Amino acid sequence: MSDWEVHAVRYADRPGRTRRDSFIFDDNHDAPHPMDYFMWLLRRGAETILVDTGYDGVEASHRQRPIRLDPGAALQPFGLRPEDIRQIIVTHLHYDHAGGLHLFPNATLHLQAAEMAYATGPCMCHDSLRMPFTAGHVCEAVRRLYAGQVIFHQGEAEVSEGVTVHCIGGHSRGLQAVRVRTRAGWLVLASDAAHYYENLWSRKPFPIVVDLQDMLDGFDRLQRLASAPGLIVPGHDPLVRDYFPKGLADHITRLDPGPQREIAR
Repeated sequence: MSDWEVHAVRYADRPGRTRRDSFIFDDNHDAPHPMDYFMWLLRRGAETILVDTGYDGVEASHRQRPIRLDPGAALQPFGLRPEDIRQIIVTHLHYDHAGGLHLFPNATLHLQAAEMAYATGPCMCHDSLRMPFTAGHVCEAVRRLYAGQVIFHQGEAEVSEGVTVHCIGGHSRGLQAVRVRTRAGWLVLASDAAHYYENLWSRKPFPIVVDLQDMLDGFDRLQRLASAPGLIVPGHDPLVRDYFPKGLADHITRLDPGPQREIAR
């Protein structure tokens, strides 16, 4: 079978963050540290898989975190409408990764069983663990379940030939990374198993964490899954747009050719 195209689709950013928002152990907490928000689109011939959905304008207003593009509109350069999407890998159910599920009504969701149990279980009694979730997004995943539109995975699984998911945990109990076979080798969409390159290479944990050991062990696991260190793509790092070539539009970055220059470690 042929290799997959992989596109990072940027729909929002937060330029006003500081390093205290990104790292538990850091000596310069007040320094600026912006964040990008991505979805990812996998394509091979007529086959399309969306990885995560972003969040919409309603959620943006609720959290006072504006978006640049509606997630459905962000896919227009590919000639895709939201209703065209039939498969979505949900890396986890935090608002910025599952906040647009309702925009893609025909999609079947690929989700770790551990993530659904976490997002609907006793851990949500704690404000600090519940904060990254929005009840409506979790309820949408439950509605899909009762409509027969959820496929649960436990640990590692193949979604399609050349696309596998791997439960990492740490940041969220059922967080999964996505491994994709590309012309550059096995590329790993870390999602929030590594928000930034610095989380990964400097072993600095992200502050939103349910299991610190799983997060730290996950950094090593990402390296084992990828064909080369440069093929690990963090979930929120603006540097991704510098290392990889521009795609079909200004908000799209093409990942499957691999990085165009050496990634600092």
